[in-house]
Amino acid sequence: MALARRTKRIVAVVAAVLVVVLVGALGLAGNFLVDFALNPYAEVSMSNSMGAEEVDGLDYGEAPKLDEAYAAEAADWFEATCRSVSHVAEDGTELLGWELPGAAEGPYADGHTWAVLCHGYTGRPSDNAKYAYHFAQMGMSVLAPAARGHERNVDAGLIQMGGGDAEDLLGWIDDLVAKDPDARIVLFGVSMGGAEVMQASGLPGLSESVRIIVEDCGYSSLWEEFSVQLENVFGLPSFPILNAADLVCQLRAGYAFEDVCATESLRRARVPMLFIHGDADTFVPFSMLEKNFEACGSQEKEKLVVPGAGHGLAASTDPELYWETVDAFLERHLS
Repeated sequence: MALARRTKRIVAVVAAVLVVVLVGALGLAGNFLVDFALNPYAEVSMSNSMGAEEVDGLDYGEAPKLDEAYAAEAADWFEATCRSVSHVAEDGTELLGWELPGAAEGPYADGHTWAVLCHGYTGRPSDNAKYAYHFAQMGMSVLAPAARGHERNVDAGLIQMGGGDAEDLLGWIDDLVAKDPDARIVLFGVSMGGAEVMQASGLPGLSESVRIIVEDCGYSSLWEEFSVQLENVFGLPSFPILNAADLVCQLRAGYAFEDVCATESLRRARVPMLFIHGDADTFVPFSMLEKNFEACGSQEKEKLVVPGAGHGLAASTDPELYWETVDAFLERHLS
């Protein structure tokens, strides 16, 4: 009898130790993943892996780019004409961005039409130079904020993956409307920026001055996107490591992965929206386009599939199709 009790105690102790070890291991793994994905200062990071071309689905170096000359011209223009602007977020953090002037002539050179551009994950506002240049050539003024954890906002906290960024975006928009009550605003975002503008589309504080939203290759939810990358980068299933990372993210960054869900927000969208995706995109899987489009509650919505385009390469793969579609959408809903 005594032996049986001792055996039970030993089993209980061993089980408890194993649970503690398992929980500790999951905690370490979750913390590593949060650093890897969301900490811009981490030595081992998604940013470094992307830069070293170690991430499947990012073929920027090898993919043909039919707008290289235009993109180079746009980059020079961005650097020469951008001026620094700032916004004080609700939590008191000063966020920085860039403002660029529109051309004196063009269909939207009324002094009141703005394009607000949101950049991608680990990127910077100048990555969107060719998009900014196109809108500016049509007469629009351009605002290009940097997301938290990026560029000059690198010290504004961990990367928000479009969720908290959407809340910040509403503040930037309110600043524009405060100085120009007649402002007409186009929101445009690529990749994480696409997720950001989709997230903003259904937020209750979105200004009525926002007339159009264009998203290019944004993910339908952060949980799905991280699941894809956990498999691509580490060859691991989402459970239980992603669950552990989610808990760590809530503690360190203040949000849960499920909070960043474009499809949930899109159900409340009422602004005309254009969805763009390349059918060769595997980084943000092409299948997410249909999820986003179907979820959108706007009565005026369109989608563009660019054949053969990888992630973030729709405009480079077929510039004519891309801009003809975007410009026609603008004309229908801004004129």
